[in-house]
Parts: sequence; structure tokens; C-alpha cells
Amino acid sequence: MRFGITTGYWSAGPPAGAQEAILEADRLGIDSVWTAEAYGSDAFTPLAWWGSQTRHLRLGTAIAQMSARTPTATAMQALTLDHLSGGRFVLGLGASGPQVVEGWYGQPYRRPLARTREYVEIVRQVLRRGAPVTIDGEFFQLPLAEERGGTGLGKPLRPTVHPLRADLPILLAAEGPKNIALAAEICDGWLPVFYAPRLDAMFRGFLADGFASRSPELAPAERFEVAASVPVSVDDDVERAADRLRPWIALYVGGMGAKGANFHRNAVDMLGYSDACDEIQDLYLAGRKDEAAKAVPTALVEDVALVGPAEKIAAELPRWEASAVTTMLLQADADAVRTVVGVAATLGLLER
Repeated sequence: MRFGITTGYWSAGPPAGAQEAILEADRLGIDSVWTAEAYGSDAFTPLAWWGSQTRHLRLGTAIAQMSARTPTATAMQALTLDHLSGGRFVLGLGASGPQVVEGWYGQPYRRPLARTREYVEIVRQVLRRGAPVTIDGEFFQLPLAEERGGTGLGKPLRPTVHPLRADLPILLAAEGPKNIALAAEICDGWLPVFYAPRLDAMFRGFLADGFASRSPELAPAERFEVAASVPVSVDDDVERAADRLRPWIALYVGGMGAKGANFHRNAVDMLGYSDACDEIQDLYLAGRKDEAAKAVPTALVEDVALVGPAEKIAAELPRWEASAVTTMLLQADADAVRTVVGVAATLGLLER
């Protein structure tokens, strides 16, 4: 199993200690570093900055929001970063949710899976550079025809820059069964945010549904990457360790999206915590965020994160290694990263 670190998206400013953790990760031989975006910092610029100071880390977006850029603009950023990093870039995409897509980007959210299909197809056309990019889709049309608002002067184009890798990896963030299957069908990997090893068979089933329709032009399913974000809190006291992560889960369950349209909450529902989610969401939406965090069950934290002393983490890592997860993206400070990597190396689970 490989290990990466995820810096997430910024809050009021750049994440404290992120650069030190990334440089340490590069020295430790960790596989990758991943960034994200919501409606503040973007996902690409930090990778360019940190990537210029590292030599070995793969540089991934987890995630770049599709509504933030046209598919061709995203492909341009991907091929540019791939050249600058010497082939270390990984493009992680996600649909986000209607609150951000319609509220921040002013784009319609309807039929996100169908939109994703067209988006990924356009990005792949740019990266292959086999012919000018064309598509006549429901959501995207290249070149834009007059009947859809064009001048009639557009013509099919292909990138002036020759992409470094025509098969640059594209991963998809997905939480629902159909979207997870879509990742397995059209992408090179899946970026889960709430993965529980005890439900590994369920997740493998969703992936199998997509692999059944996978194009032979793509890499075989055996090379498919599952890069799961896994928060880490190291402490001799398990409850104290879990307390540090409860606010993060409460935010996703209670504050990310509207009451009836929160895909993160739906993902936690799938883990069997619907009753707890009801309470967390009600408290959070009522402005009682501290109480919402306290309502997060310790069992839920332990399902999706690594919490407690090093000995407990050592006992739990083998079930992650036996799961469909191929890369653990550690959401942790430098000390916690060193602890997990050290334990994994001792157990013989660290792939370099």
C-alpha cells in the first residue's frame, strides 16, 4: 500500500505547517501530496508551488471542481503541471454539490454523472492529442455551433503543447454507488472520503459494476487506484484522539450542503449511522456546532480514520491493506505522518 498526504483546502489562509509536512514527506519517500478546493483557495496553484520544492512526490488534486473550469482549461492546467513536474501530476476531479456549483460558479448542477462523462472524455481527447477536440454533447459542444449561441467561426483545435503523457491519470471523487461505478468505468482511480474497511465488500461491489463496462482502451482494472482520504489523530487516549476529528465529521455531515441534499451525509448513512447523522445535522444547522461534534460516535470516527496510540494504529493498518484501498491519503500533521509511515514500514506494508 502507498501513502500520501492531503492538505485539503484552505480555511482563512494557507494551512499552517503544510510546507514542512510536504518537504518531510518527500524525504520520507511518501508517494504523493494532494490538494483540494471549495470556494477559496484553488487546487492547482499550491501544487505548482510545493511541487517546485520537491523531487519525488506525485502531485494530485483531490479535488479540482469540474464546474470551476471548462474541460479544456482543466486539461491545459493538467498538461502544464505534468510537464513542469516531470510527469508527477495526477488529475483528481469532482462534481462538488449544488450549493457550490450553483451558488459559487453559477452553473447548473443537473445530471452530474452525465456531465462528468462528457467532461472526462474532453480532457482525454486533449491529452491524447490525436485529433482536434470535438464533441456534440448535452452539456458541452466543441466547436460551439450557431444554434447554441456561437458565431459560427469556431473551429476544432488541439493543444499546441504536446502533452508529456497521453495517459495522465484521471481520478474521480465519488460517494454514491452510481458515481463510484462511473469512476471504475471511465477513470483511472477513485477518491473516496469516507471509506470504512469493514464495508470493503460493498465498495468492491460498486467498483465491479463499473469495471463491467470499462473500455479496453483504459488501463486494466488491476491497475485502478483507490486513493482514500484517512484522517489521523495519534494519542494514548482514544477518546481524546477522536475528539480532534469529530468537528471535521460534523462539518461534512451537518454543514456541507442543504438538509435534503448533502452527499457527504448520504455517504455516512451508507456506513450505518443514519440516526447519528440526523442528530448531528439537526444540531449543526441549528448553529450548535460544538454539540454536533460531540454527537459524532467514536465508532464512526474509528471506521473512517486512524485514532489512538501507535499500537492501535498498527493493529488496524492490516485491514486497510487488505481492502480495495491502494493509497492512503493521510490527513495529518508531520508527526502523525511519521508515526503511521513508521508503523507501516515495521509491518512491511509500505510500498515505496
